[in-house]
Amino acid sequence: MALDLSAIRGRLNKLQNTSNRTSNLWKPTPGKHQVRIVPYKFSPENPFIELFFHYNINNKTYLSPSSFGRPDPIVEFADKLKRMGDKEDWKAAKKMEPKLRTFVPVLVRGEEGEGIKFWGFGKTVYQEILGYIADPDYGDITDPNNGRDITIEYVSAEDAGTSYPVTTIRVKPNTTPLAGDATQIQNFIETQTNITDIYQELSYDELKSVLEGWLNPTAEEGEESVSEQTLSTPSTPQTQAATAPAAAPSNEVTADEKKKMDDVASAFDDLFNG
Repeated sequence: MALDLSAIRGRLNKLQNTSNRTSNLWKPTPGKHQVRIVPYKFSPENPFIELFFHYNINNKTYLSPSSFGRPDPIVEFADKLKRMGDKEDWKAAKKMEPKLRTFVPVLVRGEEGEGIKFWGFGKTVYQEILGYIADPDYGDITDPNNGRDITIEYVSAEDAGTSYPVTTIRVKPNTTPLAGDATQIQNFIETQTNITDIYQELSYDELKSVLEGWLNPTAEEGEESVSEQTLSTPSTPQTQAATAPAAAPSNEVTADEKKKMDDVASAFDDLFNG
């Protein structure tokens, strides 16, 4: 049997992308860190990169084309579900909607040899940083020559006694240069990776296939059959574990479940195959 070279190349590309992502992203660990936001080479006027992601689609995360103003089949399908008027459909649609994650290129103090990395954060941290920049006493904290470092304190959810980690930031009062000389500063800016090389966008048709596969998983893919799930409320491994009965589940589908699956399948066909 001949080797499937296409499959091998695809696997190699996936492994390389995973390695690229790991080496170019920075996530704070418990404790204090000091970083410097730097100008983004590919958008010098704005270092904040707003990306939208679909989470837990086939237990994976997908970059939404809406991040770049392009059509997104998952967003379109979620909008159609909302218009169907069913409460459960509306809830499922909300879960499908992409969530914002903001990234900035940063130089981590003490790790300058690793170069510029991307720090991703949520709405609260984003608002805090923008608040500092909007304050005339601080201004452009990203300026390579007269900017300011940021102290980040990260507390795990367990230590914070909350359901999620807690991140607090404090901008340094004194201005400092990004690096010791102009050549180093220029090097940090010019050698940056484009974030679209880390998070790659699928085509419209590829993302539509992902959606269809999620709504209609097959036994070969290791997913439960369509007859064993309610399509309007796709479950995650956590919810499956929490709700799974001790006895083997029945393959019988109630009339309501059958109608719901038919409605969702019909909505998909109307939107994409009508």
